Amino acid sequence: MKQSNYLNFVNQQIYVGIDVHAKRWVVSIIVADILLCTMSQDPDTNILVKYLRRNFPGGIYNCVYEAGFSGFWIYYELNEAGVNCIVINPADVPTTNKEKDRKTDRIDSKKLARCLSLGQLEGIHVFENERYEERSIIRVRESLVKEQTRCKNRIKGLMKFFKVEVTDKDIKSHWSNKYIEFLEKVDVLHEHGKLSLTTYLSQLRYLRKTVSDVTKQIRKLSKTERYKRGVELLCTVPGISILTAMIILTEIGDIGRFRTVDKLCGYIGLIPSEHSSGEKENRNHMTRRGKGILRRIIIEASWIAIRKDPGLLMNYTELTKRMKGNRAIKTISRKMIARIMFVLKNNEPYKFLAK
Repeated sequence: MKQSNYLNFVNQQIYVGIDVHAKRWVVSIIVADILLCTMSQDPDTNILVKYLRRNFPGGIYNCVYEAGFSGFWIYYELNEAGVNCIVINPADVPTTNKEKDRKTDRIDSKKLARCLSLGQLEGIHVFENERYEERSIIRVRESLVKEQTRCKNRIKGLMKFFKVEVTDKDIKSHWSNKYIEFLEKVDVLHEHGKLSLTTYLSQLRYLRKTVSDVTKQIRKLSKTERYKRGVELLCTVPGISILTAMIILTEIGDIGRFRTVDKLCGYIGLIPSEHSSGEKENRNHMTRRGKGILRRIIIEASWIAIRKDPGLLMNYTELTKRMKGNRAIKTISRKMIARIMFVLKNNEPYKFLAK
């Protein structure tokens, strides 16, 4: 009788944990609760897929890796090759104290494969690649605006240090073109001090021009078929502008994946952290989880909204009788989120009683 060496893993679940790095991946494979191997490979999905098909033919391949610098191209390529892949938040991986004290790439890889095989991991929502590209232009603008603010602060610091004062009474607005032109012509500094100031001013002009160009592209994007209706609906909510609407739409994506307002608040990070035991219930500051950019712009929009919407202003006034304004505005922000969800889910504009 001839011995057969043919491998058959038909309908067997193959669990793969990938610890992703720029130059090398560490991969662990578990089959039937047995850790079969932990290996290192080049950062290439084709190498991994060929290895799985050669060594575990017919199997059902399940992969997991942590969200991070590598983005989602691994997810796209593995799923396209027929491998079930999920991406997880690193903070959601169950970790023992022993694993915290002794952390290596091999241990992390084994941990991912083990947790995946036990059904302990829930993947994050992954958009199509085009949406991430559209989101990136919004985030580029955010980083440019922050750098522009830093540049302005450096200029103000230099002016105070050398006691440069605005003598032109016609200048009523800081950072207007007239104000910048005045600073470029100031002659109370020596050669090197003047060079420092003009260098910062050149940087500021470049940043202002770049922010303006990027903003025009975002406004152009807001008029495309994908975003036009959503922007129109969101702009009916007091406090929300076109830029705010675009941040909301690119960060949230399909509003239908959130069943309740609480789910959306949790995604954004507008829920308090809680530590309760027995009869004690302690609610502290807002959780650090969530989308920081969304949380910030919705709180900013809420400050604007209470000046435009009498109903929100009345709620805010009542809240400030028993808490500080910063806490009260977070409660108002939850109402803003409810309005955002309403207009997007019902596809109808928001109506409010104007003053």
